[in-house]
Order: sequence, then C-alpha cells, then structure tokens
Amino acid sequence: MASVAERKTQLEARLADLRGRLAGIEAELDSHNAADWEELATEREGDEVLEGMGISGQQEIRMIEAALGRIASGDYGFCAKCGQAIGEQRLDVLPFTPFCRDCAS
Repeated sequence: MASVAERKTQLEARLADLRGRLAGIEAELDSHNAADWEELATEREGDEVLEGMGISGQQEIRMIEAALGRIASGDYGFCAKCGQAIGEQRLDVLPFTPFCRDCAS
C-alpha cells in the first residue's frame, strides 16, 4: 500500500516525463521543412501520429495536475462523485483517477 507521499512522487515523476516527451514532440513537429512533396507527405503522416501522442500526453498532464491539486487539498484517494475511498488497487493502476471503480463505470 503506497502512501500519499509516494503517490505524489510517482505523479510528479510521470508529469516531468510527459512534459519532456511533449517538448520533444513539439520540436519534431517544428523541424519539418521538406521541399520534396513526397518527403513532405511522409512527414505529414508522421505528424498526425505525433499530434495524437501530444494530445494524449496533454490530457494525462491535466489529470495528473488535478490529482496533485487533490493531494494538496487533502481530497486525494476519495471519489469526486460519491466521496467514498478509491481502492488501492485502482490507484496503483490509475494514480490520477478522481473516481472509484463504481462511479467510473
């Protein structure tokens, strides 16, 4: 069973990792300057994948920041909908979840 401090450390590490990855994605998207139409088409296909990864990363960042806010306010580990404690196993898998298993379904 992980403590709130351990979960906070885990969330902060994941947040730093995601921010680094998003910076890399942004740099990659900004670096494309192909003059050749075929190369440009290939780069555009890759850009779509990178943009999808970036959107997913941004969503996860928002969820992690919200979880860190709940830790700061003392609400972490309790369902935002029903107020019941969120199971440890659920927090192990989704440490940023605001909902218990029942309310998430």
